[in-house]
Parts: sequence; C-alpha cells; structure tokens
Amino acid sequence: MIKLKTLLLLSLLTILGLPLLCYAQTDPLSAAINKAGKQRMLSQRIAKAYFFLGENVRPDKARAQLKASLELFSRHHNQLKKEIKDQDIQELFAFIDIALADYSTLVSNPYDKNSASEVLDLSETLLEVCQSVVVKLEQSSKLKKAKLVNISGRQRMLSQRIAKYYIAYQAGFRDPNSVEQLQKAVKEFETALKILNGSSQNIPEITSALSKVGSLWKIVRKFFLDQKKGGLPVTVFATTDSIMKEMNRITNMYEKVVPIETNK
Repeated sequence: MIKLKTLLLLSLLTILGLPLLCYAQTDPLSAAINKAGKQRMLSQRIAKAYFFLGENVRPDKARAQLKASLELFSRHHNQLKKEIKDQDIQELFAFIDIALADYSTLVSNPYDKNSASEVLDLSETLLEVCQSVVVKLEQSSKLKKAKLVNISGRQRMLSQRIAKYYIAYQAGFRDPNSVEQLQKAVKEFETALKILNGSSQNIPEITSALSKVGSLWKIVRKFFLDQKKGGLPVTVFATTDSIMKEMNRITNMYEKVVPIETNK
C-alpha cells in the first residue's frame, strides 16, 4: 500500500512538473557537514553572548546561551573526532582542542575589555578552523545537496557573526577591520539567501521557511548598515536568534531532502 501511494505521488508530481524530492534517512556525510557547520555558528554565538552579557543586554538569556553554546560545541567536537577518521581533519581537531581550552577560560570569566579583545580573536580562529573542516567534508561528497547544506548552515553562523560584531561595536570595538567584517558578513548573508531562494531542490516547506527568514532579515538589516546609530540591541539579539533557528531548521531539511533522478 505504501509503495502504491509513493508511485501515485511521483506520477502526480511528474504531471504537475514539480521537483521530485523526498525525505530519506540522512547520509552520514551530510549529517557530518551539518554538525561541523553548527560548530562555525557556535564559535560566533559564544562570543556574541559574551559581549551581550558584557553590555548587560538580556544578561540572563545571554548567560544561559553562552553556557549552553559552550557545552554544545564541546559535545559536537568530541562526537566529530570519533566519527571522522580523515587524518587532515583530525589535525584540525587537535588545533581546536587547544583553542577551545583558551576560549572556554576567557568567556567563563567576568567580562573584561582586554579579555574581550582576545575573545574576538579566538572566535575568528575557531571559525576559520571549523570552516576548513566543513570544506574538506564537502569536497568528499558527490551529492549536490552537500553544497546546499553548507550554504544554508553557514547562514546560521553569519546571523550570529553579524550580531557579534554589531554588539562589539556598541562595546567600543570600532576598529576598521571589525566594521569591515560586519559589512562583509551582511553581504555574504544576502548573497547566500538569494542562492538558496533560487535552488531547484526547495520543497514547499523550505520555500516557506526562507520567506520567513527574509522577513526577519528586513527587521534588523538597517541596524547593520549604519551601526553608528546603535539601534535596538534587544531586537538585534532576539531577531538574529530567530533567523539562526529558522536557518537551522532549513539546513536540517536540506540534509534530508534527496533528489530523485528521472528519465527524460
């Protein structure tokens, strides 16, 4: 009966000319790309929460988010070390071990401007190494969806990176490089959103979720284009988190969606 329903559904989709996509068990490599991609996001989310806490913006939530993000990063890191046997990636993991120990110590102490500068630097270092892990994993995959999982997953990171540099600016870190990194992240987020919106692999649920992300982005975009005005930090905190959660949901859908080849 299930097989018959599946054949009928495929026939209907073919007649309507809709993309033939279905959900299946996640392949291990796509799952690893998704998890490694979350590490990029967490590297930025930890620093963002640290700065929001330092600026006394949503302190209780920022404190809880900082603690939870550190714990999740560490858990994912240990899982990935066990799951991925590639020697080059294992060497990257060894570097993360060292950087993470310093990062954890810094963000676990009370906010201090000198320490905050080191937090910014370490968040960049961890992001760079985590990105290298994702790239190496994607290169190992022959599936088209691996690229979408990477792009979509990176949007999670960019939402937190943008918020990190926004609140760091408010905390007095106004050097040209920090401003440039914020503007660069904004452009990268918008470029990737266009790519995802144009993907032929988008099922209706993904299209709807991307539309919601676009609406949320419009709320906060103006604050990032002119950070000197400050804007509403609580709104930035809440909205970028909503964007991150929605992009996480989208990435999970891309991870599971499987194109069905048809004869033409």
